[in-house]
Amino acid sequence: QVQLVESGGGLVQPGGSLRLSCAGSGYALSYYGIAWFRQAPGKEREGVSCISSGDGNTYYADSVKGRFTISRDNAKNTVYLQMNSLKPEDTAVYYCAAAFDLTMETMTHWNLYNYWGQGTQVTVSS
Repeated sequence: QVQLVESGGGLVQPGGSLRLSCAGSGYALSYYGIAWFRQAPGKEREGVSCISSGDGNTYYADSVKGRFTISRDNAKNTVYLQMNSLKPEDTAVYYCAAAFDLTMETMTHWNLYNYWGQGTQVTVSS
C-alpha cells in the first residue's frame, strides 16, 4: 500500500509560481498513475492533472493547460506539480492521489484513484 504526503502549498501573489510535491512511501510511485486534484470552498473536487504509470503520459485540464506541469522523479519517489502564472481562481486545497497501473487511457478515470494524501492549501491573492 502506498502512502502519499503533499507539500509546497502557500500564499502567492497573482502571476506567481509554486511547486507542489507528492512524496510516496511504501511502494514505487512509478507503478502508479498519479493525479493532482483540487477543491475550492463550495465547489466540487476537480482533477487538474495526471501522469500515467510507466511511460508517463500526461493530462491537463483546460483551466491549467499551459500554466501547470506535472512530472516524476523516480529516484526520489516524488511527483511534482509546477504551477506558474497563478490566478486567484487557482485557490484551493490540492490533493495528490494514486491508483495502481493506470495507462494513458485510464488515467483520467478519476473514480479509480484510491490512495490520497492529506492535501495542501494554495492561496493566490494580492
